Amino acid sequence: MEKYKMIALDMDGTLLNSNKEITPKTLSAVEKAFDAGKEVVLSTGRCIAELKQYIDQMPGLRYIVGVSGALVYDLKEDRIIYDNPISDDIVLKVLEIADKTDVMVHLLTKDSIVQKSHMMNMEHFNMEVYIPLFESVATTVENISDYYKKNPMPVEKLNLYHANPGFREETRSKLQGMPLELANSEETSLELSAIGTTKGTGLMKLCQHLKLDMSEVISVGDADNDLDVLSKAGLAVAMKNANDNVKKIADVIVADCDNDGVAEAIEKYLL
Repeated sequence: MEKYKMIALDMDGTLLNSNKEITPKTLSAVEKAFDAGKEVVLSTGRCIAELKQYIDQMPGLRYIVGVSGALVYDLKEDRIIYDNPISDDIVLKVLEIADKTDVMVHLLTKDSIVQKSHMMNMEHFNMEVYIPLFESVATTVENISDYYKKNPMPVEKLNLYHANPGFREETRSKLQGMPLELANSEETSLELSAIGTTKGTGLMKLCQHLKLDMSEVISVGDADNDLDVLSKAGLAVAMKNANDNVKKIADVIVADCDNDGVAEAIEKYLL
């Protein structure tokens, strides 16, 4: 029996190259995996709205472990398999802290919601590479705190973008004691999810749904928010551009995201 039946791919810094593109070679490898009857799953901090252009490139794609594991979604049946939003009172407390801090708040549901003034200053928050994405998919509001108070909704994740890593650590200290999972991402981003939410938990929920064992899954990633899912998978694959924490726990290391490391992982270990 073939050992691995599924590969779970982080997006930024993994499936996507530095230009936020899936290269032709990597797309070809993904298609080969689908043709071989394997499941290729996106395991990402992004919400569904931020994935549309990539979903369109992979017609065989069915399952998303999105919003850092808080939302597991079946694209074919257009339904939620698993959902774990942050409680309303915690969202309000975080927004209150953010209002007094130099931080860009990003609300993620199935949609991507940001404040207009922050959108105009994304370079300050080290998020300039995402400007085209936000311009194409984000819902912009005048004041994000006021918007949420008037339109309470399930929030699967809050991203807080900072001007530098030091400011991120200051925010982290203010959030200590709250029932939240905190994970560093990107250069200065802090991801906030409900307790028990990780990419690993989301992938486990999907495997339960599909009656697969986690030992049959390959996970590929590059950043701290991938550590849990890498530790739970049957094979942990680090990109060459991954940080040291990821490389320390990886079973194998493949080429970087600009040199088709995901294609290498698929061809060498999944197929």
